[in-house]
Amino acid sequence: MRSIAATRYVTPLREGGSLPAIVEGDDDGMYVLKFRGAGQGPRALIAELLGGELARAAGLPVPEIVFITLEADLARTEPDPEIQALIQASAGLNLALDYLPGSIMFDPVVTRPDALLASRIVWFDAFITNVDRTARNTNMLMWHRQLWLIDHGAALYFHHSWDGWRERTGDRFPMVKSHVLLPFASKLREAAEQMTAYLTPEIVREKVALIPDAWLTGDGPFASPQQYRSAYAEYLTQRLQAPQAFLEEAIRALSV
Repeated sequence: MRSIAATRYVTPLREGGSLPAIVEGDDDGMYVLKFRGAGQGPRALIAELLGGELARAAGLPVPEIVFITLEADLARTEPDPEIQALIQASAGLNLALDYLPGSIMFDPVVTRPDALLASRIVWFDAFITNVDRTARNTNMLMWHRQLWLIDHGAALYFHHSWDGWRERTGDRFPMVKSHVLLPFASKLREAAEQMTAYLTPEIVREKVALIPDAWLTGDGPFASPQQYRSAYAEYLTQRLQAPQAFLEEAIRALSV
């Protein structure tokens, strides 16, 4: 993954609860920055990083994700005190996605996705326990006639409370019934075979290794960043093992 620095705060994106923003990077690119100091803090960035990078490893369309350094001085030109405080609280290492200019929110009434792609996305969101891909908030964009996945910060909700995390690797994820693409996901077993082939334990460990030490602190049960990484890798790897309870739950929800 690339690392860049934010050089200019452009505008907030008030659609999201965490108040992401469009910023310019020192590579002259435009990015949607996710603030470490917002909402759920570093855990939301970890979910964004792992969700996006694992999705990309499995061949799903995700905008490029970069590490981005933010200076507190960027708050000086922002008149909104809430945004000033957010920038100052997020000084240091954050996460950003490539900005897709002219993209529009995915609408299932307007666009009917391919059955296999829909099935792969439903499987993947159930795998990472992503609660935020509903008709109310699809977190998908259409850009150049292609569907793109964004906003995985609400995934991996197990890490907001590590109690009993090993037992929760078998979570059936009943919230899959609300997935916006579930009505189109008629090839879930085929999707599961493809996605499991892509997401090997080696790939999982490779993506988990990207999590910065600075984000792996707080009130969790582990003494070191490496212990946190090992737990994330174990959680995700165990969810990939057959039989996948979340796959059976998705198939059941589709038939209801």
